Amino acid sequence: MTVTSWNRLAGTSVLLDGFHALKHAVRFGAEVPLAVAVDREAALALADELAPDVREPLDALLTEVPESTYTSLVPRPHPTAVAALAVRPSRTANLAKLAHTPRTAPVVVLDNPRNLGNAGAVIRLAAGFGATGVVTTGTLDPWHPTVVRGGAGLHFATAVERLDVAELPPGPLFALDPEGDDIRGVKLPDDAVLAFGSERSGLSAELRARADHLVALPMRPQVSSYNLATSVAMTLYHWSAGSGSAP
Repeated sequence: MTVTSWNRLAGTSVLLDGFHALKHAVRFGAEVPLAVAVDREAALALADELAPDVREPLDALLTEVPESTYTSLVPRPHPTAVAALAVRPSRTANLAKLAHTPRTAPVVVLDNPRNLGNAGAVIRLAAGFGATGVVTTGTLDPWHPTVVRGGAGLHFATAVERLDVAELPPGPLFALDPEGDDIRGVKLPDDAVLAFGSERSGLSAELRARADHLVALPMRPQVSSYNLATSVAMTLYHWSAGSGSAP
């Protein structure tokens, strides 16, 4: 019955890969119709140790399955041997959150990102800083299972959507670019839209043309670039330190 239910739901659900993804999804209100574990008691012991606030709902959700069944359900087994399916948040509701003003925290835009793991790491950062949301442009699906795995299920803690550049949320657009003004001399407002170019080619011409401000992170000469997630972390920290906001 579990395999049949899983297969029926899998095509329209978000895969939560591992204990921590499930923990965060439950903590931030995700609807989880099905969750499995190879060792149910071990998973609940993890909850007792790391997330006692979600121990009770996990106790109600988790179904123990043989390891062979678990591995047949997921593309890549997780060390915690836990997996679940969640209902993706409403796109309409996410777009409303992104468009709502005034905002108390920025929106992060990844302009045509290429690396699924990097996108997940950025979503995890954005959730940690309490950002309003993360928007991607281009072809990368921000709800791809690898992105959700990299984000540790924190897609449910912030608004995550894919949009065209012309559809970006309102607010002053600050684009990170090596030719921009040193970010240390710039105050980032709470309603800022913070845009980061792709790992290889930087900002697209379309997004660069829309930018209200170009800002640059401090970098030692002859160092080529920062990792995308590092750049986002530095920028969000600069915003939080300057605004007095705390997650």
